[in-house]
Amino acid sequence: MRDLDHRRLGRELGLFDTDPLMGAGLPYWLPDGAVVRHTLEEYVREAERAAGYRHVYSPVLGKRELYELSGHWDHYRDDMYPPMDVGGEQMLLRPSLCPHHALIFRSRTRSHRDLPFRMAELGGMYRSERSGVLGGLTRVRAIQLNDAHIFCTPDQAVEEAAGALGLISRAYADLGIRASRHRLSLPGGGGKYVADPALWRRATALLREVLEASGVPYEAVEGEAAFYGPKIDVQITDPAGRESTLSTVQIDFHQPERFGLRYTGPDGARHRPVMVHRSVIGSVERAVAHLLEEHGGAFPPWLAPLQLVVLPVGEEQEEYAHAVVREAVALGLRAEVSGRAEGSLGSRIRRSRLVPYQAVMGAREAEDGLLAVRLRDGRRPGVLPVAEFLRRVEGRVRARGTALWEPA
Repeated sequence: MRDLDHRRLGRELGLFDTDPLMGAGLPYWLPDGAVVRHTLEEYVREAERAAGYRHVYSPVLGKRELYELSGHWDHYRDDMYPPMDVGGEQMLLRPSLCPHHALIFRSRTRSHRDLPFRMAELGGMYRSERSGVLGGLTRVRAIQLNDAHIFCTPDQAVEEAAGALGLISRAYADLGIRASRHRLSLPGGGGKYVADPALWRRATALLREVLEASGVPYEAVEGEAAFYGPKIDVQITDPAGRESTLSTVQIDFHQPERFGLRYTGPDGARHRPVMVHRSVIGSVERAVAHLLEEHGGAFPPWLAPLQLVVLPVGEEQEEYAHAVVREAVALGLRAEVSGRAEGSLGSRIRRSRLVPYQAVMGAREAEDGLLAVRLRDGRRPGVLPVAEFLRRVEGRVRARGTALWEPA
């Protein structure tokens, strides 16, 4: 069985690494890894914009009083970093983005005409993980979270949560990954959950309605809820059979009440909104780790760090190979030349085995403006004019998805 551990693959492919001087659980991204991360983040932003989300930025620090108000200090303190004294105030690295988004919502007067208000952010947050559980990109201390909060009327909550579940499903198809199961995460025993049985029952009933309307099989599991409410967890499984949560959808009545959130209804009275928490790909770190293991480093064409390599057979074709790469780059593709100085044609092809598209150029191809096309999966679509080949590659990349090639 192939070793698909993302830690080995990430280092072998030059995507990320760690340094003891930076600290455990704090990986840094190398140039190719940064390309994957940036492309994934832009994909999510674009999908969210198309679904009606508005993007914000909020600070990674907050006063201790903010997290006392949200309930994180009482219910989540063990996973937070200790307070820092800044100018006589206690400041904390945030463990979550939702308190900041609640403040942004309440910073303006809101009408029912403004709802649903879909607020999204790719933002940093911090978890005080124990050293023994840290590993690669899956358990880290500094997290880049794809997070969003939908502020809506109670009547809109099921539709908005179902829409978020649909957004997750479409993203998984484009990324070439699949959910192993959907879990309805409910509270368990102990004092780590907010004590308001009526709100728990109400939120749980709405999430069950979402799951049943979406036709998604699910299992209800106690003890896995967020401290403030139940959630739908989209579970993934790695090649070693270990399960984890990648994406979530939550319905929250607790924080709107704690923050005193209001909107003006059609009756002119003040009403309490519902807060739907939603993450399409969860943390960028965990998403990239899973993609690495799912695809063995052979990312979908649109996500690959290098999408096209042009391979001149001899030095005489290198000038034209560079001209082809310039055309590809002008189309937005990530392309490079692998020339004769880097070894034999066979060795260069082997080194480029994870690149989706390989274009070999001999004397005849250079003279006639052609390329001998090879796909990563071993297929050879044949010899194509440069313009046609680049057009088709650009089309596949723009379409996203996992297909390498489509018939003409």
